[in-house]
Amino acid sequence: MSPETTALVLIEYQNDFTTEGGALHEAVKPVMQSTGMLGNTVSLVKQARDSGALIIFAPISFTDDYRELSPTPYGILKGVVDTKAFRQGSWGAEILDVLTPEAQDIVIEGKRGLDVFASTNLDFILRARGIKTLALGGFLTNCCVESTMRTGYEKGFDVVTLTDCTATVSDEEQRFSIDKNYPMFSRPMTHDVFLAELTGEDSATDASRGYGR
Repeated sequence: MSPETTALVLIEYQNDFTTEGGALHEAVKPVMQSTGMLGNTVSLVKQARDSGALIIFAPISFTDDYRELSPTPYGILKGVVDTKAFRQGSWGAEILDVLTPEAQDIVIEGKRGLDVFASTNLDFILRARGIKTLALGGFLTNCCVESTMRTGYEKGFDVVTLTDCTATVSDEEQRFSIDKNYPMFSRPMTHDVFLAELTGEDSATDASRGYGR
């Protein structure tokens, strides 16, 4: 793994998920706390950025009337509409303060669904920058992160899922995705193991590798 060919993609680190008062925060708060995902991510981003890896933010946003979606949305996107989450220009749609993108980072535009690849130019950016390794963290573990992981795998990237930098709406769903689905389409690892591989340090051990939170 080389920093020059590695991108860290941070999915939906926005106030509606991450912050008290956010439209969907209460739903993910317990798993956020159990994984320690915010603190882990802040540390991860700083060290990955300093190493020379590309930092990519992938927020989701919609117009006030959600006209980008079907008039009769269902599933997870219905939940977004019902809670009036991620409206363009709102506080809830903003990336949280402690992860404010820096000048050298990239903020992906156009995410309207689950898979970051589906409605954005993420694939173009990754290939233009010569990226080979794609590391994923964010929300929801079993939704947007998993959808992006599967497509990244199909497209031939070396996909890493950061198990302690993700959260979803229940511990059961968190564990199932990490234990069952992630190993099929990625290399699951904690953020410290990822950083050790990225920087070439020897602190990563087989015992610390994998599904720890």
